[in-house]
Amino acid sequence: MLTKYEQELTKPFQEAMLFFSSIESQLKGLTIASSSSDSAGLNGSSEEELDATDGFIDPRAEDRELKVKLLRKYSGYLGSLKQEFMKKRKKGKLPKNARQQLLDWWSRHYKWPYPSESQKLALAESTGLDQKQINNWFIN
Repeated sequence: MLTKYEQELTKPFQEAMLFFSSIESQLKGLTIASSSSDSAGLNGSSEEELDATDGFIDPRAEDRELKVKLLRKYSGYLGSLKQEFMKKRKKGKLPKNARQQLLDWWSRHYKWPYPSESQKLALAESTGLDQKQINNWFIN
């Protein structure tokens, strides 16, 4: 029974090993084929140059080149965006008297505490706040 259990456990491992070895042989075939086609198109390159590259192309080299080009082209934009994100937002509390006027308005209109646009303008004028600040106060 233990032998059968061992066989069941090792079967997936053996199948995986066969799969990886077949993939490895396919990759070797590709690298050999690409290096032989590269050597045919080099027109008189020395054998030392072929050995130096050994048919290996660094896939990250292309990424690095692209990164350098993009940084050159967009570095100004990226710098300004970075500065914008790094700015600390001030946690501005509204002036005490303005906050009190807004609370008074809210308590007077407790049944429907949603000011119309004209009421918001009047509140902005009386408190000295922007209409955006008024809107945000009511949203919060």
